[in-house]
Amino acid sequence: PESGLILALLCWAAGEVAAYPPWDFSWGARAEPHPWSWVEDPQSRAISSQRPVVVQCQEAQLVVTVHRDLFGTGRLVNVADLTLGPAACKHSSLNPAHNTVTFTAGLHECGSIVQITPDSLIYRTLLNYDPSPASNPVIIRSNPAVIPIECHYPRRENVSSSAIRPTWAPFSSTLSAEERLVFSLRLMNEDWTAERPFTGFQLGDVLNIQAEVATESHVPLRLFVDSCVAALSPGTDSSPHYAIIDFNGCLVDGRSDDTSSAFITPRPREDMLRFRIDVFRFAGDTRNLIYITCHLKVTPADQAPDPLNKACSFNKARNTWAPVEGTRDICSCCEMGNCESSAFSRRLNPLDRWPSRRFRRHDANRKEAEADAVIGPVLLSRGAGTLGEQQEGGQG
Repeated sequence: PESGLILALLCWAAGEVAAYPPWDFSWGARAEPHPWSWVEDPQSRAISSQRPVVVQCQEAQLVVTVHRDLFGTGRLVNVADLTLGPAACKHSSLNPAHNTVTFTAGLHECGSIVQITPDSLIYRTLLNYDPSPASNPVIIRSNPAVIPIECHYPRRENVSSSAIRPTWAPFSSTLSAEERLVFSLRLMNEDWTAERPFTGFQLGDVLNIQAEVATESHVPLRLFVDSCVAALSPGTDSSPHYAIIDFNGCLVDGRSDDTSSAFITPRPREDMLRFRIDVFRFAGDTRNLIYITCHLKVTPADQAPDPLNKACSFNKARNTWAPVEGTRDICSCCEMGNCESSAFSRRLNPLDRWPSRRFRRHDANRKEAEADAVIGPVLLSRGAGTLGEQQEGGQG
């Protein structure tokens, strides 16, 4: 009887295994699209089991799918209260059966920004939830939320799913592409060993910012941060905005009594410059975020720093400005608030003096010697604890 029972069990197991085709791996592990979620109110909860926000990073666009039960409370958010990016793009489709909203946008659309690093292209945007006023204006039932979205693409590999089609290109254009300078701006951790997420900052924290230029070329270069402006969206023309670095390399934020902002000295390398700024937020900003746009430029490493090419911090103990390198006199114009004196302004094209426009200049080797770089959105928390949370794995 026992042998008969064992034989019956073996036959049953064999039948169960045979029921699955050998080529069907639907029961196995799959790479899921990458969810990003951040909620302003620490009491609110994003229910991870339902993956309320799913991002798919495609070749030329990103697709963001949002479950209307955004906080996992059973209460569905209003579709009209969800927008994508600083440009507040509306959703592209709605699925009533699954209570999901889908946003489809090109990588450069809806106000997204791109950060270029030596190895990656990083596209960043935001999913905004701005609840409509309640029918009774005396009460508030939900808080706004900001959900950061990122897509990473390798620079040194083919990101297309299609086959590469070789094409002939003139030697001059190939040489120009190889010699182009790549400027980058990164948000670093406390010991400067790696990048850190853009979320979870509180007033009183410090932003470690690293500017860098990469080139395949031969000429040693020295990098400078000409200016940095914080705003609620990428760029320097929006209002409100706040100057962090101005006057061709003066870290003016460090001049305030309640800050310790300064350049880090000495430099790690000539083509890299680091600085720290104290975290702040704009008054009246319900989203609690900032973008920082910096204008970076390079000079030959053997060229001595001057009032137009410098990195100066304010030393509160000595009540004076001090350069990262060079003589102290190059920083004297920081206190005057004008470093383009007649002695140096002749070096610039007259069009470059207009603050509302930026013109690229070139060095002797015809490289683009300056460019704008943006980091953000840097998300701030009102309460204690880190509100930004990033889950690894998948495509987004």
